Amino acid sequence: MTGRVHVGIDLAWGSTARTGLAAVDATGRLVASTTVVTDDEVDAWLADLPGPVGVVAVDAPLEVRNATGTRACERAVASAYGRYGLGCHVANRSRPWFDPPRGETLARRHGWSLDPYAGGPVAIEVYPHAALIGLFGLGRVLPYKAKAGRDLATRQAAFAQLLALLESLAELGLPGHPDWEEQAAAVRAATRPVHLERAEDRLDAVLCAHLAWRWSDDPGSLHVYGTPGEGAVVAPPPPTHPRAPRPAAPTAPGY
Repeated sequence: MTGRVHVGIDLAWGSTARTGLAAVDATGRLVASTTVVTDDEVDAWLADLPGPVGVVAVDAPLEVRNATGTRACERAVASAYGRYGLGCHVANRSRPWFDPPRGETLARRHGWSLDPYAGGPVAIEVYPHAALIGLFGLGRVLPYKAKAGRDLATRQAAFAQLLALLESLAELGLPGHPDWEEQAAAVRAATRPVHLERAEDRLDAVLCAHLAWRWSDDPGSLHVYGTPGEGAVVAPPPPTHPRAPRPAAPTAPGY
């Protein structure tokens, strides 16, 4: 019998941006990855997986019950990881794209429980930045995401580090896998920010898939922040390793 597969989804909040998808087998090895846009494309990719879905780790809010303000899970993650430069996006029902969240709609459609502790197919909310800090002992958020004032060279260096970190997860079996080599080559050949954006979703999805496998195979290595039913994020336990200082602001030319 084909074993369960575990899925990572770097889910766009809206229906026009790209969503990253990745799947690993029951041993944690990468099966496939891609990017899509529409919900129908997500459904079609899931339908082609070589086994039933076990855990789905989604980088996007799944449960948003609060009308305004922040969720308790966001405050809990920020409390644990804030000193490493991590901040959480605020999710509440006053924002149309969270009323309801796309992730919740996807989970309901596929019959995935939103309770991390439930048996059977389950969807968990994850946060790649927190996972990288917690799993690898990083002293600060890895600056590979696009951000005002962050130059291409900084992002390229961070992407190179991200590739190395993911390849160090032996369970994923990334070196030599065709999907992975395609992604890694695209990152290394990037000369413009848009090239990095195209690779980012798939890389995040691979990390999410690893977290899904961990929640199935070694749940003690992760921690639930928040409360199922109100919003919960699954990430490594609160870190205690030293933080890195905030990078110095660049000095303007001529000064």
